Amino acid sequence: MKISLIAHDEKKPEIIQFAVSYKHILKQHDLYATGTTGKRIAEATGLSVHRFKSGPLGGDQQIGAKIAENEMDLVIFLKDPLTAQPHEPDISALGRLSDVYQIPLVTNLAGAEIMIRALDTGLLDWREIVKEDE
Repeated sequence: MKISLIAHDEKKPEIIQFAVSYKHILKQHDLYATGTTGKRIAEATGLSVHRFKSGPLGGDQQIGAKIAENEMDLVIFLKDPLTAQPHEPDISALGRLSDVYQIPLVTNLAGAEIMIRALDTGLLDWREIVKEDE
């Protein structure tokens, strides 16, 4: 599966720890991330991560384009709800595209852990089955 990993600045330590903790699962998938998040995950885990631009410079939109082209299966976006984000319209657009194209989008660590465990047990295989039928 193709998985995007995104985190606001205050949540970067959490997503890095998440990637380290679930490296054994993530290594089986194609990973994508926005700029600094992808760099830090790759450095901490040794995993291959395709990096887009940082979120404020268009990285969120690049991931949104992948969703619109049916080239993304899961988005883990650890958002900081307590800090205003200057690129909030891009973040909202990413959520809207995830809803339109039925792509799971989780925005906190608890949701991320549920999704990664579901992925590990095969509960997200419906995306692969749909792609095979197309």
